[in-house]
Amino acid sequence: MALFTSFDINASGLTAERYRMDIISQNIANAHTTRTEDGTPYRRKVVTFAEKESQTPFSRVLNTALDNYSGKGVKVSKVTEDNWTDMKMVYDPSHPDADENGYVLYPNVDIVTEMTNLIDASRAYEANATAFNASKSIAMRGLEMAQ
Repeated sequence: MALFTSFDINASGLTAERYRMDIISQNIANAHTTRTEDGTPYRRKVVTFAEKESQTPFSRVLNTALDNYSGKGVKVSKVTEDNWTDMKMVYDPSHPDADENGYVLYPNVDIVTEMTNLIDASRAYEANATAFNASKSIAMRGLEMAQ
């Protein structure tokens, strides 16, 4: 059953990295959004991962007894707004969102950082896909040997 655990771990990694890429894409798409529904500039979002854990006491007891049968992996624990990076102030008096001094408050999205994070997430996704395919190949070999 440890083989199926590896499928669970890799699948959770694929799901988490895909979600991370979606959030990064949202950040890039809103890099120039100066006004959201609440009237403020868009704030960059950051995805945080956490280790998957059992939630119920029964499953904790079961996992202790049958550790090889429990699904492990990673999950998205939260998506937070980036409040530690400053917004960009750009002088553009012709912009409709310019203040009385002609400055526009732009989102705290740095395209280079987002593209770097996107490459990182893409590589992690590929690594999980490769590991999943390796596990699948091992399972297929085992089935062939059983014939």
